[in-house]
Amino acid sequence: MLVALGANLVIAVAKAVGGLLAGSPALLSEAAHSVADSLNEVFLLAALHRSRRPADRRHPFGYGKERFFWSLLAAVGIFVMGGCFSFFQGVDALRSGAEEKFSGYVAGLAVLGLALIAEGASLLRALHQVRNQGGKAGLRDPALRTVVAEDGTAVLGVLLAALGMVLHMVTGQVVWEAGASLAIGVLLVFVAYRLGREARDQLIGEAADPQTGARICALLEAQPEIDSVEALFTMKTGLDSALVAARVDLVPGLDSEQVEEVAVRIKRSIARTVPEADQIFLDVTDRLAREAAQSPAATGERGGA
Repeated sequence: MLVALGANLVIAVAKAVGGLLAGSPALLSEAAHSVADSLNEVFLLAALHRSRRPADRRHPFGYGKERFFWSLLAAVGIFVMGGCFSFFQGVDALRSGAEEKFSGYVAGLAVLGLALIAEGASLLRALHQVRNQGGKAGLRDPALRTVVAEDGTAVLGVLLAALGMVLHMVTGQVVWEAGASLAIGVLLVFVAYRLGREARDQLIGEAADPQTGARICALLEAQPEIDSVEALFTMKTGLDSALVAARVDLVPGLDSEQVEEVAVRIKRSIARTVPEADQIFLDVTDRLAREAAQSPAATGERGGA
C-alpha cells in the first residue's frame, strides 16, 4: 500500500502540472481525484494498523471497527476532494471557457496515458487479490473494497478526461471538457455514496450475513436440551469477528449443573461452526420457570371475576 501511495502522489503531481500547462479543467479534476486517492491510502493504512490492536478494558470487543471508520473517512475524502472539485472545474469551464494550448494538451494526454497504465495495473492487482480472497467474499474487507473502487474510478476518470481533452481540441468547444469534468464528479460522488453507505451500516452494528445466522440457528435448534430459540442476534465487530447473543428456552427438568454444561457445550459448538464468532452470549431459561415468573401471581397482576 505504501507503493500505491507513492504512485498516487507522483501521478497527482504530474496531472496537476499537466493541467496547469494545458489549462485543462478535466486534467485538473483528475489531479484532485489522485490527491483524494492519496489521502485515502493514508486512511486505509491507519485502518489496517489500528484495527489489529488487541481488545482492552475500554474496548472489550476489540478495534475491528476501526476499518469501517477509516473507510467512511475515505468515502468523505473522495466526495469532498474529488467530486466537489470536479464539479467546480466543470462549472467554471462552462462559465469562463478555456483556451487550448496544443503543446500543453499533448503533454497532458501523455500524462493521462502513463496514469492509465499505472492505474490499470493497480486495478488488475486489486482484482487479483479479490479473486485470491474468494471473489465477492473478499470484498467484505472495507480496505480492499475501497482500493478496488478507487482504482476502477481512476481508470474511468482518466478515460473520461482524455476523451474530453481530445474532443475539446478537435472541435474547439470547451463544453466537451467541462462535461468530462462534471462526469468525473458524478462518478466520484456515486462511488463515495456507495462506500460511505456500506461503512455506515457496518459502523452502526450490521448483522452477520444471513447464512451465518441460519447456521447458528440450525445448530441451536438441533440441541436436544433446547426447547425453542426465542431470539438470535449477531453483529459484526470487525472484518473477521462477530458477536453472537441468543435467548433459548431449555426443556424442563435440568438442574443448574446440567444447564451450565449445556451452555458451555453450545458455545463451543458455535465457535467451531462459526470461527468469526469470538464473543458468544447465551441467555438460557427453563420454559416452565419463565412462564411461572411471568404469571399474574408472580408479577403482582390481578384478574378474574
